[in-house]
Amino acid sequence: MQENIIPHNFNLSQEERSNLKKHQPLLLWFTGLSGSGKSTITNLVEVELHKKGIHTYLLDGDNVRKGLNNNLTFSPEDRTENIRRIAEVANLMIDAGLVVLAAFVSPYKKDREMVKNTVKSINFVEIFVDTSVEECERRDTKGLYAKARKGLIKDFTGINAPYEAPESPDVLIETEKTSVEEAVNEVMKYVERRLK
Repeated sequence: MQENIIPHNFNLSQEERSNLKKHQPLLLWFTGLSGSGKSTITNLVEVELHKKGIHTYLLDGDNVRKGLNNNLTFSPEDRTENIRRIAEVANLMIDAGLVVLAAFVSPYKKDREMVKNTVKSINFVEIFVDTSVEECERRDTKGLYAKARKGLIKDFTGINAPYEAPESPDVLIETEKTSVEEAVNEVMKYVERRLK
């Protein structure tokens, strides 16, 4: 079937779309355990970017799984497919000249590497929201860790499924040592350099 798919060449380029927006497109990929603070930090970073006139869109794990990926489970294969689809959506948004913020557990190194390859490394920023399982479990705002401990959720990252932490992320946020405001400032400092 692939041989019958012929991509259309558009008259406008990514560069022209970016020039109109007056900033480079980027994918800010926030990874970390459930409850690490990814969504909180991502939301606030988007607000700060918006204040600076940066055109953004935020993709969040739970929201994407309610729509685009509502047919996927949390098995290793479906987790990979979840991330693959998100990478393709983010790639389209980068082509539109946007700064895309993505908050996903994304526990496997190979999947995060695939995202980086899909959007090209020049457009990719890996942000590791590093929070211990113990702290995430203490926060447990959604009650997911408690359910996983009772066996009600299988394949739950950090309890009965692995998380492969990034070895050299572009930005490391250690939430047990850093306030939310400091985390947002750290991300913004790095991203502002990349947007020029």
